[in-house]
Amino acid sequence: MFDPADCIRSPARAYSPDGGLAILYGQLAPEGAVVKTAGISQAFKDRCGPEFVFEGPCVIFESQEDACAGILAGKVKPGDVVIIRNEGPRGGPGMQEMLAPTSYIMGMGLGDHVVLITDGRFSGGTSGACIGHVSPEAAEGGPIGLLRPGDRVRVDFPNRRMDILVPEAEWEERRRSWQPVRRELTGWLARYQKLVTNASQGAVLRA
Repeated sequence: MFDPADCIRSPARAYSPDGGLAILYGQLAPEGAVVKTAGISQAFKDRCGPEFVFEGPCVIFESQEDACAGILAGKVKPGDVVIIRNEGPRGGPGMQEMLAPTSYIMGMGLGDHVVLITDGRFSGGTSGACIGHVSPEAAEGGPIGLLRPGDRVRVDFPNRRMDILVPEAEWEERRRSWQPVRRELTGWLARYQKLVTNASQGAVLRA
């Protein structure tokens, strides 16, 4: 017989102490980012250690297509932080689902060894340590757009933080010299890119 309590559970019978999603903040995501904690394997947690903190160097891709090609070419190694940027509402424009790169990471046996961070989005079928909706996005000069290959990023899952281990003076210099990635657009896509807000604000159009 069907027992509703198996579907809608009381706090005393919860599957886990935390929900399946978490919002991260910190230097890399001042306005927030989303991680599906329910999709993170125990093997990944064990590799992080008892504090459940992951730290590693960045491997940066400027689009989902570049990321797919780079992952398949072996550019991602165990211990890396994979950055896929310019896939947010303004940068895409729109937000592609990052299912292909996550699938390649899992298929190449890297799912328990790397973190993937993007200003794009993931679907409910994503598994692994995948962090999306990073805001502000790269296309508006957010911190994810200022990262350079080899920068070290620290993700503290229990404390819901993502931080960048780069000296402040160096960071400010990058901010002053930053230029957005230009994509030639016309018509409605150009209008959308001009008016859209980032993911933390709902990716709505504002005049």
